[in-house]
Amino acid sequence: MTIIAPADAAAIGEAAAILRDGGLVAFPTETVYGLGADATQAWAVARIYDAKDRPSFNPLIAHVADIDAARREAALPESALSLAAAFWPGPLTIVAPLAPGGSICDLARAGLPSVAVRVPAHPVAQALIAALGRPIAAPSANRSGHVSPVTAAHVAQDLAGKVDMILDGGRTPAGLESTIVSFCEASPLQLRPGAVAREAIEKILGEKLSAPARSEVVAPGMTPSHYAPAARLRLEAHELEEGEAALDFGGRLAARAKSGTLVLDLSPSGDLVEAAANLFAHLREFDARHIANVAVAHVPERGLGEAINDRLRRASAPRNTASLRD
Repeated sequence: MTIIAPADAAAIGEAAAILRDGGLVAFPTETVYGLGADATQAWAVARIYDAKDRPSFNPLIAHVADIDAARREAALPESALSLAAAFWPGPLTIVAPLAPGGSICDLARAGLPSVAVRVPAHPVAQALIAALGRPIAAPSANRSGHVSPVTAAHVAQDLAGKVDMILDGGRTPAGLESTIVSFCEASPLQLRPGAVAREAIEKILGEKLSAPARSEVVAPGMTPSHYAPAARLRLEAHELEEGEAALDFGGRLAARAKSGTLVLDLSPSGDLVEAAANLFAHLREFDARHIANVAVAHVPERGLGEAINDRLRRASAPRNTASLRD
């Protein structure tokens, strides 16, 4: 059941407790309502994708308290800090390389070495971030492909029963998503137009914003490279070949594994939300152990399985021909 509550201090405190426990909370920002989860918990972030019926693991924007909090997560160059000083709190998202020690989980970043951060201006969003004390990953609080919500009622129409709580803070003032600017390339790129005008950003930067090639855009505004392990992945495996480790699902390959074979199961119980939460962590574990070849069990092509298989196909593609669309 979804709780809908006026966004007073008591409700915000309850919402922070829900987020801390891995739940989902929809809340107003100055742009649109966001569907929030603790950005440091992969399991919680996986629930966002599940609730939205999101077709692939696009990176999510992490909402943080202030510039200092953003700098703990992202390596912001001076030009990015100039924009932050001018437009934060506000509807500007900055994409930059992940800072050493950053806390935002792999799944929220879609496995990328970069992170998208924003300091929202809405008092409810600010209060919720402060109450949680951690970044909140929050795409728009609607099902994928639907119109972004600007009222709590809009959120309920799409997500009632899929979200634990909706904080009703009235209609959002901007009604338009944040502008996204990336600082991952040689020059800043506008990856998505939004509530901060290009001209205002260029005035602060003292230079024109570049536009990425269409084929290089990864929504919501990340650069294209998806995380792929060093190992060769063999998909839809029903058995293990000599020298292979296993990326299992529901114990499909474990029974066929020889003693001493490394088997990492995305979800022993066959839960696709758990599998999504473990995907990037397991791929990185193979790298950490210098595994050369991995057999990957069948993952059903339903629900989050579609997104899991999308990432696995990209990770297994030849490096010079891998599709990088989203």
